[in-house]
Amino acid sequence: MPKEVMFIIAIVISFAITAVAGIFIIPFLIKIKSSQTEREDGPESHLKKTGTPTMGGIMFLLGFFIVAGVGAFKANNIIPILIATALFGAIGFIDDYIKVVMKRSLGLTPAQKMLLMFVATAVLVWYIHTFTSVSFDMAIPFSAFFTPDGQDIYFNFGIFTIPLIFVAVIGTVNGSNFTDGVDGLLSSVTVVIALFIAAASFKLGTNISVSSGAMIGGLLGFLIYNHHPAKVFMGDTGSLAIGGFVASSLLMMRLSIVTVLVAFVYLAEVISVIIQVGYFKATKGKRFFRMAPIHHHFELGGWSEVKVVRNFTIFTFVLCLIALAVI
Repeated sequence: MPKEVMFIIAIVISFAITAVAGIFIIPFLIKIKSSQTEREDGPESHLKKTGTPTMGGIMFLLGFFIVAGVGAFKANNIIPILIATALFGAIGFIDDYIKVVMKRSLGLTPAQKMLLMFVATAVLVWYIHTFTSVSFDMAIPFSAFFTPDGQDIYFNFGIFTIPLIFVAVIGTVNGSNFTDGVDGLLSSVTVVIALFIAAASFKLGTNISVSSGAMIGGLLGFLIYNHHPAKVFMGDTGSLAIGGFVASSLLMMRLSIVTVLVAFVYLAEVISVIIQVGYFKATKGKRFFRMAPIHHHFELGGWSEVKVVRNFTIFTFVLCLIALAVI
């Protein structure tokens, strides 16, 4: 069966599983009182979301793992993607469970979460090195324009390679987590990124398009319930798993550097928080942005949640087109 057909089938089946799962999982989350508590220092308009069930990432992860898991039998390069998505999703689930089920508002401490992310990344790198033929050389964006045969230059950063991979993976996961702050934002942006991953897979001749289809279908199914006004949030269970999926997919195609382009929204969310905190401390109380992460800056500037989602998604789409042209 052609890869393109399998890709489409993966989208449809994952979408159906997620859409149906929501009918049962959302009432269950409500029953166990797995509810969201909005930050008091967040946008005032978000306070009405308090009580909305969270941990809904379970819904699209169910569709993703069923479909991508079956696909892994024919394309074993999907296995590291499954591992990364599962490990980071598990970290998010633990954090969510502590916060919303055990009612301990802090969840995992930042140090605990970072340690677990480090361990998950180490497992991913070890598995790729030990059980696949994928090298850790990285494609240099735009380099094809300067080579006689029009092919990308792949560069090994030597002793800096593994540290760079850790930065790329953990940075992507944290960026994904910060992006999940507006109804449908992370899902919509990631659907576009997953489309890029599939297109790049076809272009480069890799065999991971089924896992991208599984994620696209799952997120589209989730958006039935997560679009504004959201009936359910994905929680860290979903947002960290998404980061693991994106980072590992790009790593398997040796496109980690391209993350800066295709997942620029993730990067901007992280950097906005770093700038805000640093500026606040340096100026003893002044703020660089109206509020961070940056999607809140635009909200407080007058953008509706729907406008934030639309503009961030369009921006991601344009950057993904550019990235596809330069790899």
